[in-house]
Amino acid sequence: MAKRLLPLLNRVLIEKIVPPTKTNSGILLPEKSSKLNSGKVIAVGPGARDREGKIIPISVKEGDIVLLPEYGGNEVKLGEKQFYLFRDEDLLGTLHE
Repeated sequence: MAKRLLPLLNRVLIEKIVPPTKTNSGILLPEKSSKLNSGKVIAVGPGARDREGKIIPISVKEGDIVLLPEYGGNEVKLGEKQFYLFRDEDLLGTLHE
């Protein structure tokens, strides 16, 4: 049975983007030549509530590519895939081409 995780409150489900470790021709790339610590937004929660009870919307949407902090996030494994849960305010920014 396939599972789908829907984050609560201001949490965001991220699938980390893993840079390639070698080129198409088989040349191994050094570990430090990797790109930014980034991930793709898979799902978002409805948002946290402020003191008056109004919902504060999440600043990212499904499909966005975001810059992640070096540490943090809760690891979640669904089937064979590995995801991370971050709070919306822990994300460093969105990446655009």
